[in-house]
Amino acid sequence: MIGERIKKLRLQHGMSLTELAERAGIAKSYISSIERNLQSNPSIQVLEKIAGVFNTTAESLLKEDSDPTKAIDSEWMNILQEAINSGIAKEELLKFIEFNKYKQGK
Repeated sequence: MIGERIKKLRLQHGMSLTELAERAGIAKSYISSIERNLQSNPSIQVLEKIAGVFNTTAESLLKEDSDPTKAIDSEWMNILQEAINSGIAKEELLKFIEFNKYKQGK
């Protein structure tokens, strides 16, 4: 259920209902009713606002088999596309990631 996915995301981000409501610009009572599955059909605009707070998509909130915490936000997709367009090969990117892991381990 969509309400359960939203609540799970909110708790994973350590966010209260009040904080989510303020960040999304949606009434706290409305978000609460979604999470409790009293409101089972929120508008796409509401879902987009909530998804934006969690850097995910409304689509990922709607999909039953989707984990919205693993969705790639559009900014990351744009960065990846820019890297591809600039000619960075997969191997170069993987080497960079490995190098960063090595640096962080020190």
